[in-house]
Order: sequence, then structure tokens, then C-alpha cells
Amino acid sequence: MGVKNCPETPRQKMINMMYIVLTAMLALNVAAQVLEAYRVVDSSLMQTLNAIANKNNQIYASFEQAYAENPAKVQEWKSKADEVKAKSEAMISYISGLKEKLVIASGTKPYTSGTRLQGNEFTFVTAQKDTLILKKEDDLNTPSEIMITRKGAAELRNSLNEYKDFLVSLVPEDDDQLIAAIEQELETSDSRFTLRGGERRSWESLYFEDKPLAAILALLSKLQIDVKNSEANILNYLYGQIDASSFKFNKLGAQVIANSSIVLQGEEYVAEIFLAAIDTTVDPVIYVNDRPLPIQDGKGVYRLRANETGTFRWSGVLNYRTPDGIMQRYPFSKEYQVTAPSVTISPTKMNVFYRGIANPIDVSVPGIAKENLDIRITNGRITQQGNEYMVEPIDLDEQGRRTTVSVYARVAGAERLMGSMNFRVKRVPDPIAQIGNQSGGNIRKEDLEVEDGIMAVLPDFDFNLRFTVTQFDINITAAGGYINTYKSNNNRFTPEQKAQFRNLATGSIIYIDNIKAKGDDGTNRDLDPISFKIR
Repeated sequence: MGVKNCPETPRQKMINMMYIVLTAMLALNVAAQVLEAYRVVDSSLMQTLNAIANKNNQIYASFEQAYAENPAKVQEWKSKADEVKAKSEAMISYISGLKEKLVIASGTKPYTSGTRLQGNEFTFVTAQKDTLILKKEDDLNTPSEIMITRKGAAELRNSLNEYKDFLVSLVPEDDDQLIAAIEQELETSDSRFTLRGGERRSWESLYFEDKPLAAILALLSKLQIDVKNSEANILNYLYGQIDASSFKFNKLGAQVIANSSIVLQGEEYVAEIFLAAIDTTVDPVIYVNDRPLPIQDGKGVYRLRANETGTFRWSGVLNYRTPDGIMQRYPFSKEYQVTAPSVTISPTKMNVFYRGIANPIDVSVPGIAKENLDIRITNGRITQQGNEYMVEPIDLDEQGRRTTVSVYARVAGAERLMGSMNFRVKRVPDPIAQIGNQSGGNIRKEDLEVEDGIMAVLPDFDFNLRFTVTQFDINITAAGGYINTYKSNNNRFTPEQKAQFRNLATGSIIYIDNIKAKGDDGTNRDLDPISFKIR
């Protein structure tokens, strides 16, 4: 039965409205989790984008090498590849600029070297390499305004279609598989799905209308990957049009690839020597120090054990028979360095760790990239933030006997201990109570009256750790020598205490004790009493 023949009753309308409210409440409950997922997805997409870009750059480098060897034959295909590169970079830059526009319009705050990220913040790197922290990754209004109302999505769609048409124009009409792959990768047609009532959604509305900023940034990153994938498909096609065999042996040379130019003492130095673009059906003859090397798959493998530190050079010659039967000699030489294992573990703020807070340390191993290091601690946990590592100890260790930071490195496919260092773990020192930046002594009555309360201060402490006073007592000597006590259950002076301040005479003594404070590290502290004399 149609809707017109069965109109909604007021009761049914109320039920429908309740479902809408319930759905909105559920959306609010999961919003934080969804935004976090978009942040993780966007970060992963950007890593994928960089990986594809690196692969494409390798193909461009292959074009350059092929052109250097045979310009006449490679010219046509290299020119098309250069045009693909220019238009692809322009498309990627266009989408990056759109991202930046959305991020800035929605509101950001700059990331500085002193800013400590919380781990769940959505960051964006501009074209000028400035890192911005998004204030409102859940912003729905600004993206819809720019992408829908101001036609930003429509312009993006047109640009993608123009880029897609350009790529397709480089492919022969009979190559249906490649054309279909490009068109599918850069698909911008309107949605095949319909809304209730048969309304069809446009591409712009489907992807950019009423979507949070975090989701749109992830989608734009996905579109950049689509562009790079399409670029890769075209580059592989263009490169395949060059007859590789015609320039395969135009430039022959001995190539030496070592596992590393820096070798740790006791480790094995491994190098592969082979002929570039080698024909594996014909093995070369390789000599190092007048001794032949065994050949495997057209490669000679040179091995030796690095038992002494220092810099060492070695050389040899590769003999290869050309197609016309002439034996060509290709000499080569290489250098490697052997160093003893060493590690530097430097606390960047103090020479001890403090329990309850994140203690930054810097770890470096000469010749080993940070991504190949594994840092471990026996008391607590270690997390990496940028180039620093943050140590959060669990138990106190005043003597430094149970808190050891160990550094392991992945070298030649194996894990090796590079060094260890013991640290003391101490309790964060007690703060000092202050009024108007004073911890006692003489104070003017007028200065005391303008103060709002008591501060808990950690002098000369390099960490950004705060303590808040939770209670204190003010003791004032009255006429006859009696002491009156006035309590406060927070860090502020009570109206009664302020009234007593106004009655103080020159020479009066106020004594403040029972001072308690709570720190960001979760500990409660009893602070030393302080006293002042009115002058």
C-alpha cells in the first residue's frame, strides 16, 4: 500500500521522531571512536601514498637511465612520462591545497617543538612543512560549506575527470583492460544508491555533504592514492613500450651492493657484485684479491668476518663475455667501516627518572637508524614521541639497581644488544607553599589583601608538573595571646580569612600550616608550614 493511501498518524510521527533522537544519541556516543579511526586510517593512507610515490620515482629514474643510453628510441615515451609526472604532481598538489584550505578554515593550532602531542590528536602537514593540530576534526559545517555550498567538490570532480581523460588518451583504444583500470580507479559518477523516495545522490553529496572534517581528510588522502595508482599504471605501460633488450647491454658496469657500509665488530660484512642488467644465462667471472668468487644467479657473493675496527678497502675485477665474443674487464672497488658497538642514552632533562611522569631520554647508536632500534626498560614502560623516548617508571628505585634501559638493534636480520644504562627512580619532590611568590618573611598588609590564595610551587624543577593546594589553616594571634585558627578546604582564602587580614596590625604574625596539595602525578603531599610578619 502506498504512502499516500496510508498517511502517518500523530502517534506514528512521534515514534519516528523518537527513533531519530535515539539515532543521534548513539552517534554522539561513538563519535570519538569514529574520529580516532579516521585519524588512524588517514595516517596509514599517507604512508601508502609515500610508498607508491617512491615506486613511481623509481620508474621515472628508469626512464632517465634508458634515455641516457638510447635517446633516439626512448625520447617519445620519456616525453609522455614527463607529461604524466607534471599533471600527476599538479593533481596531488591541488588535493593537498584543498586539504590545507579545509583544515585552516576549520581551525588549527600550530605544533611547536615544545608541544607534547597526546597521541590521539589529528595533525596535518602543510606544503610549507608546518605541522598543524586540528581543533575540530568533528567539524561538519565548514567542510560542507567549502565543498558543497562553494562548489569545491564539483571543481575537484572536474579536475579528476580531466586528469582521467588525459591518462586514457595515452592508451590505445584496444587496450580495454588498462582503460577500465584507470576509469575504475578515478570513478566520479553519481551514486548508484538511492535515498528513500527514489532521490539519487550526486558524487559530491555522497562523499562531502554532512561529513566530519576527519572523514573528508581521509577521503582526500584516498583520492591522492587513486591518482598515484593511476599514474603507476600509465608509467608501467609507457615503460613497457620501450624494447628493454635493445638497451639492456648499452652500458655495462660492475655493481657492488653491500648489506651496510658500517659493520659492527664481530658482525659479518656481506657484499654482492654483479653486472648491471645482467643476462642470467651467462655467468660472469669475478675475482677479489686474485681469488675467484662463487657465482649464484649471475652474482658473486663476497663474505668476510669483521674482527677489527677501522676503515677497509677492497677491490677486484668482473670479466664478462660480450655477444660478439670479446671478454671485457670491469674493475671495481669498495670501502667499508667496522665500528665497535656503542650506544648513547641521555636523559634530556634530569639525571634521574621521576615516578608518575613521562621522563624524556634521547637514544642513539652510531650507524643505526632509529627505526631499527628497540628500547626496553625493566621498571615501567617506554614510548616514542618523535625523536625522543618517554620513560614512565612504576616503582621507586633510589639506588638505581632495578631500573635498566637497554638498547637493542636489528643488524643484518638479527637482534643485538648495543648497551644498557641504569637509572635512579625518585619521587617528585614536595612543592613549597607560597603567597605572592613568597614562602615566608615580611609582607605588607596591602599585598596580602590582594592575594586570592596559596600556590604550591616546584622551584627549579624542569618538568611541567603542577600541584594544587587542597586545604590549609591560617593561625592568627589575637589579643591576650590566644591563637585563632581559620580553615580553607581549597587553595583560596575564605571570606572569613580575608576579613581577618583587614584587621591585622603592623608586627602581627600569621602562621599557615596543615597545608595539603595534590599533584598531576596523582600523589597527595603535606607541605611545610609558612609564616609571615605584617610590616
